[in-house]
Amino acid sequence: MNKKLRSVLRTVAAGAMVLGLAACGGSGQPGSTGDKQKIYLNLSYSGNNWQDEAANLAMSIAKAPENAAKYDVVKQISGTDVQKQISDLQSMIASGAKLIVSYPISPTALESVVKQGCQRGVTFVFYDSTVNADCAYNVAFITGARVDDPQKAFFGAQTAQALVDLLQEKGKVFMNRGVPGTSTDTVHYDTAKAVFDRYPGIQVVSEYYGKWDSSVSQQETAKALAAHPDVDGIWSQDGEAGVLKALEAAGKKIPVTGENSNYFRLRLSEGWPGISSGSPPAQAAVAMKVGLKILEDGAESVPKNIEMPLPWVTTDTAKACTGNEFTDGCNFFPQADDTFVTEVFQKELLPESSMDSAKSGSPVAKVQPLPDMSKFAQPEIRRIYTRASCDSGWVEGNVDSGQTPAGLRGCVKQ
Repeated sequence: MNKKLRSVLRTVAAGAMVLGLAACGGSGQPGSTGDKQKIYLNLSYSGNNWQDEAANLAMSIAKAPENAAKYDVVKQISGTDVQKQISDLQSMIASGAKLIVSYPISPTALESVVKQGCQRGVTFVFYDSTVNADCAYNVAFITGARVDDPQKAFFGAQTAQALVDLLQEKGKVFMNRGVPGTSTDTVHYDTAKAVFDRYPGIQVVSEYYGKWDSSVSQQETAKALAAHPDVDGIWSQDGEAGVLKALEAAGKKIPVTGENSNYFRLRLSEGWPGISSGSPPAQAAVAMKVGLKILEDGAESVPKNIEMPLPWVTTDTAKACTGNEFTDGCNFFPQADDTFVTEVFQKELLPESSMDSAKSGSPVAKVQPLPDMSKFAQPEIRRIYTRASCDSGWVEGNVDSGQTPAGLRGCVKQ
């Protein structure tokens, strides 16, 4: 082979190598497309307002101008089959994801795939529900304390106690649960039931899965009412708008504790007895901000376990908003749909939120920096609920100080 031909072949080979690197991403590094890194938003399921609003808010952060310039973000819905979610996460890892923000369907089944991803440099941030894997970050409200009283922890326990108080410690109760197998449903139910069990006068006469869906909750509540028309109160997770509609169809006005639907808060403002608390869709956007901060500032820049505070709205404090923001103590929007979930704002962690972002996912104009997140770190006493074990130096036991109600299962210092 002559020198001229060898020179031509070397030039062709070099060009092919350059083209190959370009096809794999400009930097040639896993997790990048061109000059951008890959981010995924993974939903376990969709179809209710909460999930849609949460996803929209997370996307509004990820696609803000300063993030869109650096990251490619893809939303994917895995459904309620945990094996499908595992498969989807594996595909994201293989594609070179740098950050996966996800609503997990199981706290335990995802552990193995999450650990595999962490070993390949993927950052995982889970919201609302949690995953036990040590390397994951959890942003969840399930063990959080009330915004009006930081000692009063757990949605399940606090709403159960509120219902007991409204019933003056005596009556028949329904429990409308969420999606089976999620840590959210499990923690809500376990802590609520622990409170109900303390009162001999409280009888739980029906438990059913409304699956955090207003229509399903209405159907299941109607069935329970047919069997127990003398029920005195209902404890509900998300789907409480359907619970109220079933009660209204049956001509019953009894105390209800539920989450944050527009319809529920409207009825509370009109005098319906109850408490609105529960899960803020805003936490998905907070989880996205946490993940982006980790990519920018490192793994130690935020706590591994972050608690979102519990909103707390009563019959006396439910107040309609005249505009599209929470101002002057208002907390629901008469112009929005019945099942619109009102808690799309969080003044300290998500001040850039808007109704438009919650409804459409439109990018926020500018992402506001997170404050010092140590204020929102989960106390060690509640770690067992989100990690299935206590930290080093702590053991499982009944927690009798530092939170109300006292005596619930948790972690205590050795």
